[in-house]
Amino acid sequence: MCKRAFDDHFSKRPVDCSRMSQWQNLRQLDTVYQKRVSDLYNRDEFPMDVRHYLAPWIEGQDWERASRDPSLAVLLFQVLLENLDNQFSRFAQERESFLLQRNFRRYKQNFQMYQEEPYNLATIIHWFLTKEKEILNDAELAQKVQMLQVQPAAMEMESQRKIEKKVTELKLKAEVMEHYIRCLEEQQDEFDFKYQTNKMDSGPAEEKKAQEHVLQNMLNALDKSRRKFLSDISTMMNSANCLCSVLVDEELVDWKRRQQISCIGAPDDTSLEQLEKWFTQTIECMFQLLKFLQKLDELGEKMTYVNDPIVVQKTPLKEATEGLLTRLLKSAFVVESQPNISQGRGPLLLRTNSQFSVKVRFLYKVPELNHVMKVNVFVDKAAAKVNGFRRFNVLGTISKALNMTESLSGGMVADFRHLTLKDQKVGGGGKGISDLSLSVTEELHKIHFETQFEYQGLSVSLETSSLPLVVISNSSQQQSASASVLWFNMLCSDPKNVTFFESCPVATWPQFGEMLSWQFHSCGNLGLDSDQLETLAIKLFGKQSSYDNCTISWARFSKENIPGTNFTLWVWLDGVLNLVKTYLSELWSDGSIMGFVSKGKEKVLLKKKQHGTFLLRFSESIRDGGITFSWVENSDNGTPNVRAVQPFTGTDLKQISLPDIIRTFQIMQAENVPVNPLCYLYPNTHKDQAFGKYYSEKTGEENPYLKYLRTKLVFVSKENGCTSSREEPVSDPQHNDSPGPEVDSDDVLPGSENSPMFPSFPNDNDLINSILEHDFSSGTDTVSHFSSSGLQDAAPQINVEDLFPDALSPDTDVSDALRNFLNSPNMLSEVNHRFLQEDQEELILDHFVEELNYSLSNPLTP
Repeated sequence: MCKRAFDDHFSKRPVDCSRMSQWQNLRQLDTVYQKRVSDLYNRDEFPMDVRHYLAPWIEGQDWERASRDPSLAVLLFQVLLENLDNQFSRFAQERESFLLQRNFRRYKQNFQMYQEEPYNLATIIHWFLTKEKEILNDAELAQKVQMLQVQPAAMEMESQRKIEKKVTELKLKAEVMEHYIRCLEEQQDEFDFKYQTNKMDSGPAEEKKAQEHVLQNMLNALDKSRRKFLSDISTMMNSANCLCSVLVDEELVDWKRRQQISCIGAPDDTSLEQLEKWFTQTIECMFQLLKFLQKLDELGEKMTYVNDPIVVQKTPLKEATEGLLTRLLKSAFVVESQPNISQGRGPLLLRTNSQFSVKVRFLYKVPELNHVMKVNVFVDKAAAKVNGFRRFNVLGTISKALNMTESLSGGMVADFRHLTLKDQKVGGGGKGISDLSLSVTEELHKIHFETQFEYQGLSVSLETSSLPLVVISNSSQQQSASASVLWFNMLCSDPKNVTFFESCPVATWPQFGEMLSWQFHSCGNLGLDSDQLETLAIKLFGKQSSYDNCTISWARFSKENIPGTNFTLWVWLDGVLNLVKTYLSELWSDGSIMGFVSKGKEKVLLKKKQHGTFLLRFSESIRDGGITFSWVENSDNGTPNVRAVQPFTGTDLKQISLPDIIRTFQIMQAENVPVNPLCYLYPNTHKDQAFGKYYSEKTGEENPYLKYLRTKLVFVSKENGCTSSREEPVSDPQHNDSPGPEVDSDDVLPGSENSPMFPSFPNDNDLINSILEHDFSSGTDTVSHFSSSGLQDAAPQINVEDLFPDALSPDTDVSDALRNFLNSPNMLSEVNHRFLQEDQEELILDHFVEELNYSLSNPLTP
């Protein structure tokens, strides 16, 4: 990855943001977000140079579709190679672009590895573009939060100003003392000259006595100057000591905690530029102090006398200075980016035999040490004392020099990008004997780093380590491991406590609620509000006047099933989080999803609103996350009823987005008239205003799931496909004192958790009969009999004999023929194999009918 590309292309220029591309927007971000972009493109899969020079073309392609459509992937792959050739030719004509020309030749060669499976490259590019959007969203949100948090920002700025003042005062003292030491040297040279002259002078005794009196006065003045200079050094040492305490014990500790909670989703600033500046300036002042003491030593060797203050005070001052400097240097060696697997679930969760990256940084920025200090990597260097924990070997490039080329700001960085952990067998394999009853996902391991600092006569061994991390060996352990990462980093700030889960503490509700809010913020750029947190608190603890003293244990969070289910609290929350991150991030970010709301409160809210008002909430009965909507409708006598639809899962939302479901959803009323009951998003926003920007029109040609049919999805729910709430006294858990979690029976799917999005072709006799009741006397049937009014293209008429050329005869029962055709699994064999199941009885018929718009010119492929 070329650092020049980032430095050159991320220079700030005034640009009209409303007309900028995504890449241009990234170039305008603040340093902390530019650093995230730089870290993103530290990976080798997709070079930043290619992203920059081909930005307009890259952003104009549908990479998400290409990742699923091999033919489109092949086309885009060929065009990409052509664009790389074009850039290579352009650079060949520019002398100053020799390195870029060479790089683009290498990029093309690297991309050739995707020749056989170009859709893999499309997936990678789509992932990078998605990550860019996340950075832009985070930057936008941070700007909004900054506007709302003027007071905390002002306090932070005041703290920074105080530190800047202390650093500036220390630098000024060093400058003054540098001038003073020169004056002291001149003063001593003058005394020495007159002393030697008087020594060689053989004049009268009275004259020599007068000269000795003058020399004595000069010596007294010199002694006074030495004592004052030593006193100034002590004063400067006191100032440096106070500043060191602020930097090491406060600012660095605060940064480490911010970095720790950012690993579990907290939107905190973890940039190191400011700390690096303060550490560098303070350490430089300390090295100046050592030079001053060294100069005093030289002056003392040239001339000393009885009660010379240099002899008495120099050694203690030097030891104190070196001790303080050593403390600063040891603290300045930090892990800037915690261990992370590319495209993994986040930092601190590693997998054996999978590459991970980690970055260390030395906060003393000194050009003389560029490419000099070698950093070595170890794993669990001090963990051998923990009996029973697995052992690992770290493979890859385990030694690298700190350098100033791998950092955007030019800091001293060693970026390890291709490390791998491999199991180290203990006594024939498996875990060793242990007194701890911990699972592998409760074992905490650490990556250690060591280097040697040698500069200006000072030698210091430096070491640092990552936060405790969890190592898994297969994907089935991933969910449990992520729970361990969350729990440790929420409750423990001691990175040495690798046996944390031996006696795991409980979490208070404020801690737990804040952690959950961070999780939703990291998935959808918006945390949980007070109402959502209160709903979750009631589910966990029942109705309370205050939840500050309520606690939740590690077992209840990750090991014990929720009553009435077969999954834990974390499994359910993780399913919801994945659903938000993958399919609902934009809706969650703009506040369209209420998410967590009790059934009682839902009814109270909706029954006060106009007919057709609806809200979106998460299902509590689906393991992997589900979302549903409830709406209010007025009966003939004006009584409000609240109704709900069975939840939609990730499988459903992968085929069609939730806004499109809301737009096309219909229920069958009297005389089989389909009506969309969803009109206003709670409290009173018209659905088109709330979701219009997310609507999409996908024809069969664009949707790979419907490749052989020109179709449009229409969502139809019969009366028995919805749940309703008749007018009756409402018992709202949020408005009574009854404790205990609420059981949401309306969310429980009958039988197995079938998808409410399943196509409703087979076995719906009512639908078949309604088709058969149509007038076949003309020999044709039109799809408009059960079509959505929103179809843009009129459906052509189809001759029944064209559908069943071999099945229909004068002796054929049309009803049986049509029923056999619709019930045949082969009918869908060329449409979407994911729609087929062995057990046809599990098909859900209540949610939508897939409208077939057959074209005579494009018949079904047999």
